[in-house]
Amino acid sequence: MKKNRLFQIAGIIVLVILVTIATNYVINRNSKAINHEGFIFDRVPASYANFKNAARAGDTDFTVAAELTANAVVHVKVKSQVMQSRGFGDDPIFEYFFGPQFRQPQQPQYRMGAGSGVIISADGYIVTNNHVIDKSKEIEVVLNDKRNYTATVVGADPNTDIALLKIEENNLPFIIFGNSDSLKVGEWVLAVGNPFNLTSTVTAGIVSAKARNINILDAAMKIESFIQTDAAVNPGNSGGALVNTHGELIGINTAIASQTGTYAGYAFAVPSAIVQKVVADLRQYGVVQRAVLGVEIRDIDGEFAKEKKLKTFAGAYVANVLENSAAANAGVKSGDIITNVNGVDVKSVAQLQEQVGRYRPGDKVTIDIIRNDKKQTLKVELKNRQGGVGLVKSDAVDINVLGATFKDIDDKIKEKFGIDYGVEVKSVNSRGKFGASGIKSGYVILKINNMRMNSEKDIEMIMKSVMDNDDKNKVLWISGFYPNGKTAYYAVDLNE
Repeated sequence: MKKNRLFQIAGIIVLVILVTIATNYVINRNSKAINHEGFIFDRVPASYANFKNAARAGDTDFTVAAELTANAVVHVKVKSQVMQSRGFGDDPIFEYFFGPQFRQPQQPQYRMGAGSGVIISADGYIVTNNHVIDKSKEIEVVLNDKRNYTATVVGADPNTDIALLKIEENNLPFIIFGNSDSLKVGEWVLAVGNPFNLTSTVTAGIVSAKARNINILDAAMKIESFIQTDAAVNPGNSGGALVNTHGELIGINTAIASQTGTYAGYAFAVPSAIVQKVVADLRQYGVVQRAVLGVEIRDIDGEFAKEKKLKTFAGAYVANVLENSAAANAGVKSGDIITNVNGVDVKSVAQLQEQVGRYRPGDKVTIDIIRNDKKQTLKVELKNRQGGVGLVKSDAVDINVLGATFKDIDDKIKEKFGIDYGVEVKSVNSRGKFGASGIKSGYVILKINNMRMNSEKDIEMIMKSVMDNDDKNKVLWISGFYPNGKTAYYAVDLNE
């Protein structure tokens, strides 16, 4: 009995040992994993993330947004005159001293361009980029159903690269504006446009960043606070729509960042908040009512913060305050850091420019500044670029200052003098600039500043080009002849 009892105890002990060994083997085996190359490595300790407070991702079905927007994005075709190369024989000043140079008349040269546009109202208002239609002679808009129209320019703003067109039609499909401020990085968006002349192209991506400044605009008061996205955008997409998954317009596609000039994963759009402000001003005033603080500002990086002994990187550093500006009147000083405009935090120069750009001259806002590491709130009455608080008038060139009327040259003149271009001066007012320069009725204008003139619109276009030029000498150099064959050259001073 005792012997059997001992055997039973021994058996139990052996069984426990075997179970222990087996258990340890299973545990050790489960603590290993095999990678795709067959090598054994220890499992990295991990735990599940807590998703209780995380927002759930929405559906990624883009069909509704595409259906709502494709028919409201148009193809914008532009015809513009190419600048002729300037040789001595074509220079009015050269001809003035050495006489007219006889040569075979040449046909004017034109360049065709294309982009996209977004219908924003049923009565035919269309938003596009300024660079798409800049210096255009003719603009054609082609709808998604292939109907085509001649468009007129309501207004344009080089500072934001936004332009507003108008076609004469009603009951058009259009896209409603969404709120670009509510966009979040990582949110799905669609780019709708006409890349490479492929109409109604829809691509998808996410919002990669907001308030990007890529220093692409060439304007004195530019505002760059782009939405960055990785939706495929290529040449021809400019002026097209960036929409959210609800089909709302949250940006106008404007630029790509690429060494090849084609899609490389970085595209930029003007936020709808800026677009709405620009469009509203162009429709109501013909010119953007731009409010300014009157400060020179810069972003804060690590090196600059160390140099100036700053404790924050967020905000726009005030390097200089212009005399009698809105900022100066409010008490802003050099060395201040602007961190908030009317309750909206600004962490960079781009964000500050965007926020101020939403207001008009005369508007009163509050700004938060940090001075000597202490926060202050100041009240500012914004001014216009001329230093006043009133609304500014349109920058459109007034051709009436020339004091003349014009008409196209008739076939008799073309045949007699062997020309196929030119504009005839129909009448001259002695009080206008033409009369003051000695130009008389009947004079046929061939060129102004070496550009061939084909219509009154060409004269207006060259006037605008001269007035927009930074050169202080704003002069029209005019070459032409009278019906008796006498050539004449004039310099018309546009300076007031």
